[in-house]
Amino acid sequence: MNDRTDEYGGSLQNRCKFALEVVDAVAKEIGPDRVGIRLSPFADYMESGDTNPEALGLYMVESLNKYGILYCHMIEPRMKTVGEIAACSHTLMPMREAFKGTFISAGGFTREDGNEAVAKGRTDLVAYGRWFLANPDLPKRFQLDAPLNKYNRSTFYTSDPVVGYTDYPSLESTA
Repeated sequence: MNDRTDEYGGSLQNRCKFALEVVDAVAKEIGPDRVGIRLSPFADYMESGDTNPEALGLYMVESLNKYGILYCHMIEPRMKTVGEIAACSHTLMPMREAFKGTFISAGGFTREDGNEAVAKGRTDLVAYGRWFLANPDLPKRFQLDAPLNKYNRSTFYTSDPVVGYTDYPSLESTA
């Protein structure tokens, strides 16, 4: 919850101001065709939820259009809390329709529902974070419709450079 009372708090425009200032500065420095942003308007991690996530997401993507950035990567509303995929009446479609660049969706997609989301125009691309972590050869597995390694959430965000990051087997090593 943003309870600030300065120029970055209060109104929707003020709550989005800092992120848009960063996008503007980075786009000016390296070019908007090299800039992307990831947004989670529906997330409610560690008290970060917004009272009107639909308006927040829509305002952000419409504002981002002014900068001509390459992509907007958004988290599905069904991913409101860490690790939980829940049925949800919210949708990213208004944001997808409003954003003029490449639209990337993430949030617990399987191979099948990711393909369906692209085929039905709900997104341009699908991100598979946890599945890619656990399956370094994910495109090959998707191509072959091979079984996936299960990811181990307890190894996420640890300081160990191997366990949970480079120790998942590839298809060749499981054959």
